[in-house]
Amino acid sequence: MFDPMCPSSVLPFRIGDKWTGMVVRCLEQGPRRFGELRGPLRGVTSKVLSETLRAMERDGLIRRIAYPENPPRVEYDLTPLGRSLLPLLDAARAWSREHLPELLRARQAYDAD
Repeated sequence: MFDPMCPSSVLPFRIGDKWTGMVVRCLEQGPRRFGELRGPLRGVTSKVLSETLRAMERDGLIRRIAYPENPPRVEYDLTPLGRSLLPLLDAARAWSREHLPELLRARQAYDAD
């Protein structure tokens, strides 16, 4: 049914991926350290955040900058490719804002059945 070469099969995140979009937003204003990401991402575990950051680095969305200091310091920053996701996140946020009441009503009706 779907072409194995379809570009959507290699998207860097799935619709509903909880953390990638949030990490992009956290890095929107500039580089941050791991601990600085954990603050705004209150529900994420260290393991899941590490996995998300590695996947995002692999996809070219962020870069990991390690400074040769003692103690070591590592920062994460959006690449131009990662920054190109910002308009998509804005569009998803606008859609959510517009359709949230309808979505919640549909969930409530479904759960009531």
